[in-house]
Order: sequence, then C-alpha cells, then structure tokens
Amino acid sequence: MPVEFLGIAATNDGSETTARSGAAFDKEYTLRLARAHEDHGWDRVLFAYGSGSPDPAPAAAYVASRSERLQILLAHRPNVSYPTFAAKTFATLDQISEGRLTVHFITGGNDHEQAREGDTLTKDERYARTREYIRIVKKVWTAREPFDHEGEHYRFHDFLSDVFPFQQPCPGVSFGGSSPAAYAAGGAEADVYCLWGEPLAKTAEQIEAVKAAARAAGRTDVPRIQVAFRPIIAPTEELAWEKAHRTVAAIKDRRERSGAFIRHHGQVQPENTGSQRLIAIAEAGERYDRALWTPTAAATGGAGNSNALVGTPETVAQALLDYYDLGVDVLSARGYDLLGDAIDFGRHVIPIVREEVAKRDAERAAERDAHPDAVRGAHPDAEPASHAAPAPAAVTR
Repeated sequence: MPVEFLGIAATNDGSETTARSGAAFDKEYTLRLARAHEDHGWDRVLFAYGSGSPDPAPAAAYVASRSERLQILLAHRPNVSYPTFAAKTFATLDQISEGRLTVHFITGGNDHEQAREGDTLTKDERYARTREYIRIVKKVWTAREPFDHEGEHYRFHDFLSDVFPFQQPCPGVSFGGSSPAAYAAGGAEADVYCLWGEPLAKTAEQIEAVKAAARAAGRTDVPRIQVAFRPIIAPTEELAWEKAHRTVAAIKDRRERSGAFIRHHGQVQPENTGSQRLIAIAEAGERYDRALWTPTAAATGGAGNSNALVGTPETVAQALLDYYDLGVDVLSARGYDLLGDAIDFGRHVIPIVREEVAKRDAERAAERDAHPDAVRGAHPDAEPASHAAPAPAAVTR
C-alpha cells in the first residue's frame, strides 16, 4: 500500500529547543515551512491546535490557497464550536483546497487545558461528545435534506448546509488516543488512527486494539494507522547521537529557563494515557529496536509526539520501514529545527522509504499473483508482514 508522510505546519519557528523569534503567527514563516514540505516530498502537514495558539483553520486556508499539492490535516477540538458550524468551516476549507483536507478531531487529554476554553466535561464524557460530534459533521457533509438531531450533547432542528465538501462523499476523519475509550471512539469513526511512536511490540498491540474496536463497532474495514516520531538524523551514527544528546540538553535548558511545559499543561504529571505510556516506556529504557530513543520524551514529561528516531538517514528509514511492516502506512515526523529538519528529512529519508515500500509492494503483488490463497497482508485487517523486524528488549544506558 502507498506510504504517506505527515509533517508539521507550524505558524512560527519555535520548538521545544528554541524560543520563537517573532510573533505567534508569522505569515511568511508559515508559508515558507509549508512550501518546504511540498517541495521535498511530504504529502501532508498538520495544523495543530492549542488553547492560546493561532486559529489553525484560517492558517490552513492561507496555505491551501498558496500551494498546489500539499494536503492538509486540520486539528479541531469539539468543545470550541458547534458541530454544524464546524462542518461548514471544514467544507469551505475543502473547497478552497480542492479536496486536500482531512480533519483530526481532538478529544482532549488534559483537564486544565480543556478548561481554558470552558470545557469542564470528564474525559469519558469528552470521548462520548467527540463521537457524537463526528457523526453530526459527517451527516452535515452528506445530507441533502434538512434533518433534526437529538443527542446527549447536541440538539438542533431542520438544519441543512448550503456548502458541501469538494471531496465526495466527504473528507477523511483522523483521530488519536491510547485509552480504551479512545480506541472505541476512533475505531468506530476514524479513517486514520493516530499513535505516538512507541516500541514495535507495543505499537503492534495498539494496532490490534484499534482493529478490535473497529470490529466491535460493526465495521468491515479498519482505520489506516499513523505513527509519529521526532527524527534526529546526521551523516554518521556518531554525529547523530551527538546531535541527539545536544537536543535533550536544549530541551531541558529551555524547560528550566521558561517553565513553558508546566505553564502549558498546568501540571507535571500527565493525565492522558498516551503521555503516561511514553513516560513508562522511557523509565523502562532509553533505546528500543533499531533507533527509537526515549530521553526526548522523558525530557518533556511525555508531552505529545516526543519519542525520537536517531541515526543516519538509512538507519531512520529502516526503522520507519519496520513500522510500515507492522501495518503503519502514515508516518508522521518533525524535527526540532522545523524548517531545516523538514528539508533534510525530505531529501535524505523519504526517498529511501518510498523506494523500499515500492519494492515490498511489488514483492507482495507478485506473491499474491502466484499464491492468491496463501498471501496475507493485502487486506488491512491482516496480520503483520512476515518480514517485520523483531522487537528486542529495551537497552538501559
């Protein structure tokens, strides 16, 4: 199956290692970063969401109107707008981009961050709301007659949108999370299910949980799987590891100087299951499999996409292919120098992965033609490919 690369559409040059040099919304930098992704082999960029950050929807519209191929993943929290309004916003953006939109629905894993914009529901209540919200948005996108809705969280009557998505029947839906409630909601509704980078064995367990949730919801298909990493690459292994240790030192220094993590999240210990998993993995060991390195996650307190892949472009590409062989076909990556790392990754890693995926797909197609009843892996609900790399135990340093 084709592999897809997802980058980040930041609106300024700040990262965990470096304070931003200008305003929160730097229009020129936003476009420059997006074009760097488009020019260097990336498929899509994520417009992330934060309670005090620039609104990602108009930023995405700005980039969409000034790019040709780059696809858009728009993050959205259901607590910030009514689903009928949001559905129209998404449909309009899909028209602007001529069908390049996917929407990533964020349930919210931190009570403090959610409360900043008036959301006081419990975590389980938020998941129930998100599931209802997604269903309403999908119906608004596709309904051609007015309809009513009487649900747990939303009620309205006689609604019909006059703007419909460019994509038919509708844009894709992306969803993430590592708790049973997340698997249930995303397994039922998502086209793409997003995970943070974990060791191969744990990633395989999560993939199976997503598949089981999809089957429990009555689906005959399963979501595509996305996994996110922070690649740290250099021409040699030695230089890559030196860069990795400099990166962790910079993360710790920035955190100590600004207290940014605590201010952003309101606490040190994370509430969401995904971050708790990252911390537990980091406590168990620093290195896993070919190139997975956990000190970057530990340094941020398990904040978001934070586990690194460290090595030469060839090493990192092979590590990504190990995940592809598990059934992951959307690979999310962003460095700490957002612009420079996007260019380097696009130049040196993406071509290797695409070439190897093409070889694997050709081999599977030939094997399927030769032995149509014996081949597994062509269907998205199949077991992992037989040539997936084993998952060795953690190495503690």
